[in-house]
Amino acid sequence: MSDITREDVAHLARLARLAVTDDELDVFSGQLDAILDTVGRVSEIDDDVPPTSHVAPITNVLRADEHIPSLDREAALAGAPAAEEGRFRVPRILGEEL
Repeated sequence: MSDITREDVAHLARLARLAVTDDELDVFSGQLDAILDTVGRVSEIDDDVPPTSHVAPITNVLRADEHIPSLDREAALAGAPAAEEGRFRVPRILGEEL
């Protein structure tokens, strides 16, 4: 156990410029003590454990990229209400000139 005292918490609160009540000092000292004990358990892990990014192995569930034919430009623009220079024509939404 790390034995974080009320005085330690009060000192930290002063450094952080936090207003802490007497009841909060008791609560925070217990919470900080538990946090430091949990973090301290990390040092108990064997050095030969390989680092991992996930707890379970993951695989890519996406399909491979494949080039497949799609609509040609004329077919896509055929259904458009307005087209200009091979592109869809849409109303201007900004009042400024580009």
